[in-house]
Amino acid sequence: MALLRSYVSGGWHTPAGKDTVGVPVHDAVTGEEVARVSSSGIDMAAVLDYGRTVGGPALRSLTFHQRSALLKALASQLREHRDELYALSARTGATLGDSKFDIDGGIGTLFGYSSKGKRELPNDTVYVEGDVEQLSKGGSFVGQHVLTSLHGVAIQINAFNFPVWGPLEKFAPAFLAGVPSLIKPASQTAYLTARLVELIVESGLLPEGSLQLVCGSVGDLLDHVTPQDVVSFTGSASTAQKLRAHPAIVRNSVRFNAEADSLNLSILGPDAKPGTAEFDLYVKQLVTEMTVKAGQKCTAIRRAFVPSELIDDVARAASERLAKVTVGNPANSEVRMGALASLEQREEVRRSLKALMDVGTVVFGDPERVDVVDADSNDTARGSFMSPVLLRVDDTDRDEPHQVEAFGPVSTLLPYTSAEQVIALAAKGEGSLVGSIVTGDAAFAREIVLGVAPWHGRLLVLDADNAKESTGHGSPLPPLVHGGPGRAGGGEELGGVRGVLHHMQRTAVQASPTVLSAVTGRWVAGAPRSEGVHPFRKSLAELSIGDSVVAGPRQVTLADIEHFAEFTGDTFYAHTDEAAAKANPLFGGIVAHGYLVVSFAAGLFVSPEPGPVLANYGLENLRFLTPVKAGDELTVTLTAKQITPRENADYGEVRWDADVTNSDGDSVAKYDVLTLVSKRDPAPEQR
Repeated sequence: MALLRSYVSGGWHTPAGKDTVGVPVHDAVTGEEVARVSSSGIDMAAVLDYGRTVGGPALRSLTFHQRSALLKALASQLREHRDELYALSARTGATLGDSKFDIDGGIGTLFGYSSKGKRELPNDTVYVEGDVEQLSKGGSFVGQHVLTSLHGVAIQINAFNFPVWGPLEKFAPAFLAGVPSLIKPASQTAYLTARLVELIVESGLLPEGSLQLVCGSVGDLLDHVTPQDVVSFTGSASTAQKLRAHPAIVRNSVRFNAEADSLNLSILGPDAKPGTAEFDLYVKQLVTEMTVKAGQKCTAIRRAFVPSELIDDVARAASERLAKVTVGNPANSEVRMGALASLEQREEVRRSLKALMDVGTVVFGDPERVDVVDADSNDTARGSFMSPVLLRVDDTDRDEPHQVEAFGPVSTLLPYTSAEQVIALAAKGEGSLVGSIVTGDAAFAREIVLGVAPWHGRLLVLDADNAKESTGHGSPLPPLVHGGPGRAGGGEELGGVRGVLHHMQRTAVQASPTVLSAVTGRWVAGAPRSEGVHPFRKSLAELSIGDSVVAGPRQVTLADIEHFAEFTGDTFYAHTDEAAAKANPLFGGIVAHGYLVVSFAAGLFVSPEPGPVLANYGLENLRFLTPVKAGDELTVTLTAKQITPRENADYGEVRWDADVTNSDGDSVAKYDVLTLVSKRDPAPEQR
């Protein structure tokens, strides 16, 4: 059987040197050898150097939007090869549903981050965070946080259970951040990850050096990390602890993110009695989480908390559903649960089960025996099949159900008598990736969510209202964080833009408004403004940060206020009742509507003829600062604040700073105007 190749330093590497035999990897269903894995002959220091010197500069030269476009193109390319990946995934013991969960989920994450990058990040290489901080009274000294790409490599050490989704959910935010990735898959399922990387390399879409693959042992890889590198690990808590303490990681303060195993819980509310939608949802979700990927999910439900008076009902209902689960060859469409990833993994689950069975009883299943569908006798003997096992532990003070995780199709029922008790029991797990509360009682849900939140990275509250659209207990989503405190690793992955920023350095920049504008590419109040040709007459190619127009004054009359009130129906007393308005300590008399002020300001600064400005698509950060009374005169200053060209479009977005002042020079309203502007003037003769 051929050795799996690694993709390093710009080419495919076949193991060489003292270990050209490699470690055998077997089909989880038949026990046949699929491939051998070895990283022999790889110069790990050179691999990291290649990523830093070739991949890093190539990625950093692209804007967030350009990287987003590449992620979208890559996702589309991989989607065309799903059937091939499904077929290979079946050899890991996965059913078609399991494979889709892994493969489609990974591709969906690429699409998700592509969309996030385009919508929430600038078409630039620097990310500006938060508002400008005024550091002096006169406004000549200001500060702001900016984030820039780390000049290192994102080293991604993945677990065996998600050989496609696992690498892609780490790769996507790192790539979007401008940091090259080095993927190290778990050996048991490395052949699927290796084919994934082959497809990516064959696509030719990514800049050279932005993605590398090491199949086999990491060797001395971590000895060569620098302060600019990032290490992300998914696996056991014990391994995470060892890696976190690696001398080079500690010495160089390397960013280390761990997503480890945990005793995830699901809590049934006291209201969810048999016959309710929530009772059925709880049982269905419990069985699903036990059997999807044969329970080999870091998010699977391990502790199922049930009101003590309902635990017999749940045990009976769950057993009935589990009895309908067919275990066997994933090639059979009737099979609901395939094999564990390896015989070694099955034995590890059985060892953990013994500790749980010492303190509890088996409600369903036999750890040593299972009826296997559509597998011959050899497959049954050599395949890593196992029955789902549901246990019950009545002594909830025992440590075992809160400390021992059987990483397979195993869950434990635990009774509770009060919200306070179940919150305390949840904490005994010492940190989890996800928990769920299944209840139709919003007050109970609030008490539990706030009580267990400190110990969880994500919480799902499931009820009859959201059940049809809920993605379920065990589905991490790109916009939300995936990770958890304590035993769960203390890290965060995904989380939308948060995952991108993890791969960037946050730096506080203190400077004058002029310099800060130059650094951030955004106009800052106090920086120079340029007046002349009306900025609405300029195309995106001609417009510059700081281009401005000052328009006005326009007097606001009492007739204007009365007409606006009648025309819009906004007859709030501050605009229509002199006596009542005068009694208001904020106004002292009739004042103009805030939206009248904004409307007058638009009438002052808008250039009405057709031109580069295509549309106004919104206002942001609107604040009314000083009341406007009849007789006040308004002047508006509009300044180009941020320019964002759109990739693959003939227009872009311009954010304008609008400052409306009265005759005393006081700001009465401040806000951002958002417009779409052509990259080139469609009608230059109309200037």
